[in-house]
Amino acid sequence: MSKKQKIHVKVGDTVRIISGFSKNETGEVIRINRNTGKLIVKGINFKFKHVKPNNENEIGEIKQLEAPIHHSNVTLNLKEVS
Repeated sequence: MSKKQKIHVKVGDTVRIISGFSKNETGEVIRINRNTGKLIVKGINFKFKHVKPNNENEIGEIKQLEAPIHHSNVTLNLKEVS
């Protein structure tokens, strides 16, 4: 079993991305996974999932989901706190 990491943000905090493709964008923390040290930020780091149809009557679709970001790549947005 992996050790739980201490993370400097909480669910509901507004954070700013400090590295990667979405650098300098802001968003709200939706979910935190303490085992992996990753968090999901609303509206940041989208990935696309292609879903095949299960039945003949259904159609396939492309779902857009937020992918997790490591907590070291975000910082609290201090402008929103005050």
